[in-house]
Amino acid sequence: MGLAHNIVGIIGNVISFGLFLSPVPTFWRICKNKSVEEFQPYPYIATVLNCLMWIFYGLPLVVKDNIFVTTINGVGLAIELIYLAIYCCFANDTKKRVIVFVALLGEIIFMAVIVTISMLALEFKHRALFVGIICDVFNIIMYASPLAVWGKVIRTKSVEYMPFWLSVANFVNGCCWSIYALIQFDLFIIISNGLGAIFGAIQLIIYAYYYFVYGKRIADANQAGKPSEV
Repeated sequence: MGLAHNIVGIIGNVISFGLFLSPVPTFWRICKNKSVEEFQPYPYIATVLNCLMWIFYGLPLVVKDNIFVTTINGVGLAIELIYLAIYCCFANDTKKRVIVFVALLGEIIFMAVIVTISMLALEFKHRALFVGIICDVFNIIMYASPLAVWGKVIRTKSVEYMPFWLSVANFVNGCCWSIYALIQFDLFIIISNGLGAIFGAIQLIIYAYYYFVYGKRIADANQAGKPSEV
């Protein structure tokens, strides 16, 4: 069972690493244009806090035998900080840099409070409950973030703004970490990633429906609007 747990943990690390790298095209565009344009830093700021929380949760001081949770979130934290450094470098508005700085400072203070309470005020058997609940809240918020995209797809009847492979990766990531948590039972990893797998499945169903039902109609309509060739 330990071997299976480790294998699934490694697979989960690989999939999550791919998800952390998914914004690379966005930041390549920012570097190329030397401007952040209308891109916002909030998703990356939120991911930093999420990574910090799961790094702490995966440590033996909170939960034993969960090192794969710490490793991938440590890598994710480094990647997100690089994204924010690039964002600040090319942000023409000083206000945007200040927002990033203040938000990160606030997250450091928040983490310091959580770590202090966990280590000084709680016994080992209660730390996982305290930290796990907070981790789940942030993880569920992140998994639910595509809800706005769902609304846009439904309104426009177009999947243009719902990247297919990213949707697949989110679904597989949720499934993989749910299996990881089931092998060596971890309620908090199951809750957030189980919901993540459900959200991912719904997103793929929405994608398939609007792609196959409306995609051809939209393509035909666009083709009909073009002048005929002679």
